[in-house]
Parts: sequence; C-alpha cells; structure tokens
Amino acid sequence: MHAVHNPARARDIVGESALADAALVDRAVRAAAAAAPGWAALTVTERRDALKAAAGAALEDFENRARLLTNEQGKVLWESMVDLAGAPYLLRECRRLIERVAAEEIVDDERGRFVRRRRPVGVVAVIVPWNYPVLLAFNAIAPALAAGDTVVVKPSELAPLALTAVLHAVSAALPDGVINVVPGDGAQTGHALAAHPTVRRVMFTGGTAGGREVMRAAAESITGVGLELGGNDPALVLESAVVDDALVTALRNSAFTCSGQVCFAIKRIYVHRSHFGDLVEALAAVTDQLTVGDGLDPASSIGPLISAAALDRVQALIRDSAEIGGTVTELGRKLDPAGWERGHFLLPHLVTGIPQQSRLVAAEQFGPVLPILPFDTENEAIALANDSEYGLAASVWSRDDEHAFAVARGIEAGTVFVNVHAAGASDHTTPFGGVKQSGIGRINGWAGIEELTETQMLIRRDDAANLPGPPA
Repeated sequence: MHAVHNPARARDIVGESALADAALVDRAVRAAAAAAPGWAALTVTERRDALKAAAGAALEDFENRARLLTNEQGKVLWESMVDLAGAPYLLRECRRLIERVAAEEIVDDERGRFVRRRRPVGVVAVIVPWNYPVLLAFNAIAPALAAGDTVVVKPSELAPLALTAVLHAVSAALPDGVINVVPGDGAQTGHALAAHPTVRRVMFTGGTAGGREVMRAAAESITGVGLELGGNDPALVLESAVVDDALVTALRNSAFTCSGQVCFAIKRIYVHRSHFGDLVEALAAVTDQLTVGDGLDPASSIGPLISAAALDRVQALIRDSAEIGGTVTELGRKLDPAGWERGHFLLPHLVTGIPQQSRLVAAEQFGPVLPILPFDTENEAIALANDSEYGLAASVWSRDDEHAFAVARGIEAGTVFVNVHAAGASDHTTPFGGVKQSGIGRINGWAGIEELTETQMLIRRDDAANLPGPPA
C-alpha cells in the first residue's frame, strides 16, 4: 500500500492507496474488454439514462469528497469543489452528444451508397494527473462513455483518494466492467496500462516527459494516444492595453490559482515597455494580498505545493533567478508562520530583470513564481512568446479586440485567449489541446468524441464496372 500525505502537514497520512502491478492491470483491462460489446450495443436512450445515473452518483457525498481532495492535494476548498463538480457536469454535457454519435451520414448518388458512421474504439486507458484529478479524468471518461467505450483509469499516486471515491460511485451506477480503476505509479502501473495490447486509446494528461513514456509504451501495439501535456503559457500585454485593477487581478489569478500548479496557468508575462513599471507595481500590489495556508482554512487564498520535490524544484528556479541578477520579490502572507515548515508552502514571487534564456522563463515552473519581461514591438513579443518548446495556451491583452485577435493569430499555441486566461475560459464546447511539445489531439465536446471513436465507411458501388482494373 502507498501512503497519501497531506501537503499542508506533510507528516499526516490522509489515506492509503494500492499500487497495481501488471497482473492487476491486465485483469482490469480484460474486465473492460468483456464489458465493451454490451456497453457499445446500448440504444441512445439506454446510454443517456446510464450517464444520467452516473452524473447523479458523481454528486454523492460532495462536501466530504471536496475536503478529502483538499487534504490530499493541498489546494483551497473552493478549487476542490470546482474540480469535483467537473464530473457530473461533463457527464451531463457528453450525454447530450450521444444521439449525434449514433447518427449516420448517408449519401445515395449515381456511384452507389456511402455511409459514414462512428464506432467506439473499445477500451480506453485514462492516466490522470494530481492537480485537478477529477475534472481532468472526466474530460476523457465522459466522452468515452458517451462514445460507447469502456474505461480503465489510473489516478495519480499523489492524489488518488477523492477521484477513486467518485469512480467507485459512478461505476456502481453503470454496468459491471464499464469503469475500472488501477491505482499506482507511472513507471509500473501506468506503463503496463499504456502498453497493454487490448487498450485501443490512451488519454494522458501530465508532463511532457511522461507523455513521451506513454507514446513509447503505446507504440508497440500501435495504440492511439491523446496527450495533454505541459505548458509555458505567455501573456502578452500590448501597448493598447489598460493596466488597471481588473487586468492585474486576472493575471494574478491565472498565475497563482492552485499555487501555479495548472497546465495552462500564465507562466510568463511580456508587457510593452511603456506599461512595464506600472504593471509590475500593480501586479505586486494585488499579489501581496494573497494568503498562503492550509486549503481547508477559509482565510487561505492558495495552498501548498504538492510535494517536497515540487517545492525544492521551484525554490531552485527562484535561487537561480536571483543568482543571475534578477530582482526577486516575495509577496503575500503566511497564514500560520509557526506551522509553515510542516507543509510544502511557498509564498508567491514576481521576478524581473532576467533574460529570455533563463531557466525560469524557459521552464514550466508549476509553482507560485512569475517572470515579467518587457518588449518594444509586437513582432518581438510574438517571437518571445513562440520561443518555447511548449504551445498549450497563451493570452493577449488589449482594449482593441480586433488588434488583439490579429496578434493572437501569430502565436504558436493550441488556444489563445483574448483579455482572459482562466480555467473555464475554454469551455466544454471548445476544442482544447496543445501544439509542439504540449500535446497531441483535442478534448472537450465533440472533439473528445472524435478522439475516442473511429470513422467507419460502409460502401456499395453501383458503378463498379467503371472502376479501374485489368482488362477482361
């Protein structure tokens, strides 16, 4: 068994989780494969009813699960509630797509009949990160179920408890074997799941290094993969922007929600030189309002980092920024100074005066430290934004919408927001995913259905005699 610790009180054990070996993974995949034909054969009405029941089950014991999620992951309670609410919301929204999944496009013409339809892929592996485990799991689970697929889910070993509780409840509302859970780590459990020859699609959300390992494991069986990987999201504050409380508060909230541990949080800010001093000053003022503490305490704005290793990594980036001559400003307030060292707490930091090539600017820091750099021309800003191996999301800030959209078109990212950069800005109707080393494929709404089904063509040719072939 694996002990799950509270990031706010690192010695406290929140619960225990198993570590599934390859044999247990095989049992889970076989159970999903056995359930797949029956689940795929349900009528539209039957599957819609099943997802309605699943959405209701996902809401059970909501407050206790939210507290459990905060205890194991560290984030403040309202964030855990948003995370948990994602499961019933996504099940309900994907339920609306089932009729479209079942529909066939039929063309009858002089050539014959052409039927285009979608088939479920079969068994889908869902490998989940620790930062928003429930929401991000159901980003794949909900469209998979709507598409007629069965699912095997591997929660993160760092935050498996709340997600597993939700999965057990949802599974009980569905036929046996439709949802299966294999707790464990990436090296053993995740690898066995991604490499299993019966799995036909792997949906992975996590770091880029982990995504590479998933691709390697899946390649042996030519298994399809959907990868939502790391990001180093730039925010471009143009000369035409107005630096006011609304703008800097939005930047702060994007950068520091969940202590910066969000894949498409703002990770670096580029601001026109004419606004640089004002923006740094205003952003520092609103960031200094944040209180860091136990996520269950309503006085906390943000909680701890997930682990000691994460804390060490982010602190190393801060030290490196100072050592190369950057101005590092520590902000915010400690909620409980006496208990600070018992958790993986870190106050928010703003960093200026470091070059584009510095480690902090180039990395996905995944923590509460934010570099701010000036630019002189928009072409320079676009080049700086694109100077990254990542391309998940970005944002452009301006009071001139058309101008902002024109700049946005030059940025290499799967999603570019205008005058917003926040969770929920890319809603369920909007395809979401990265370019470059930020991923492969898209999730959300119909895009998720397309990832988790195969197009099948049924063809009858009435003009077969006219098709090319050897002479009689």
